Amino acid sequence: MDITFAKLKSPIPQIAIRPLKFCDAQNVYKNVKDKAISRYTIQIPYPYHKADALKFIKYSEKTRREKSAYIFGVELKDNKQVIGIVSLSKIDKKNKNCELGYWLGKKYWSKGIASAAVKLVLDFGFNKSNLHRVYSRVFASNTASLRVLEKNKFLLEGILFESVWRNGIWHNMMTYGLLKDDFNRKLIIDRKQKPD
Repeated sequence: MDITFAKLKSPIPQIAIRPLKFCDAQNVYKNVKDKAISRYTIQIPYPYHKADALKFIKYSEKTRREKSAYIFGVELKDNKQVIGIVSLSKIDKKNKNCELGYWLGKKYWSKGIASAAVKLVLDFGFNKSNLHRVYSRVFASNTASLRVLEKNKFLLEGILFESVWRNGIWHNMMTYGLLKDDFNRKLIIDRKQKPD
């Protein structure tokens, strides 16, 4: 399947999402190496090294070829630099569902960028890859990430109490889900509200 983004327009005009390239390794490393990023993720190691970024980009290419995950860089359009990641992983082809993941470099927080990037990847997942359901698991203490999901109309499906041991403590995980019909209904409402 070709991955094209010509029709995926962001409500935040300065960003786009695209497959990662090896030349993105420095920017991935620069933005993810902050302990504040790994604090709220299950898989990002701390400390994070540039070699980890190269390994991650290689992994993203492999999973894209296998169609087991789609991992995209969140790119600033003006300078083409990757400032974060948004992904659809653990793709279950039979049941047409997958897990959403995302992070941004700390200096890009609280600007609406994560919400816009998530909306773009959901449009790709539901309307280009024909997924039926997307879910996400978020640390209960990560209130900013919970807001990103709620802005994109995800619904809370449950709480996994003390299900993750990270940084020396147990964490509750919030599980959210979104169905294709609910996403597309929201997309139509958004388009009607914006002037042409």
